[in-house]
Amino acid sequence: MEIQIIEGSHGGLQVTIKCEKVNEEVLSLKSHINRFRVKLTAKRDHEMVFVELSEVLYFESVDNRTFLYTSDEVMEIKYRLYELEEMLPPEDFFRISKAQIVNINRVKTLAPGFNRTLFATMTNGEQVYISRKYAVDLRSALSI
Repeated sequence: MEIQIIEGSHGGLQVTIKCEKVNEEVLSLKSHINRFRVKLTAKRDHEMVFVELSEVLYFESVDNRTFLYTSDEVMEIKYRLYELEEMLPPEDFFRISKAQIVNINRVKTLAPGFNRTLFATMTNGEQVYISRKYAVDLRSALSI
């Protein structure tokens, strides 16, 4: 498989995938590329902000409100965690507790905790707790 990236004349980005046969791997790559620029609408103070999925560290539900965390900001979004689970690409986002969904691409390290739990250190240095129930699924998904 050969991947060629060409900057378009309209300021956009064009990605060409050359392969002998379209298989699951190629379709997954295409799907991932298409979602790369997906944005969510979040509320910061009294204004609406568009946040790219790639910037999201994790989502958290607190007191029936859902928050989106980036490296340096916390913003409220209108979706519930179960709605986000249906919307978000499963290869990038993973439920780690009843109250949190994490962006796997923004996890820097995983460390064992007590009773088969895990702690994930995010790219900004923040740590999140992965409950035992979800740690089993995460280990399986990551083949660890």
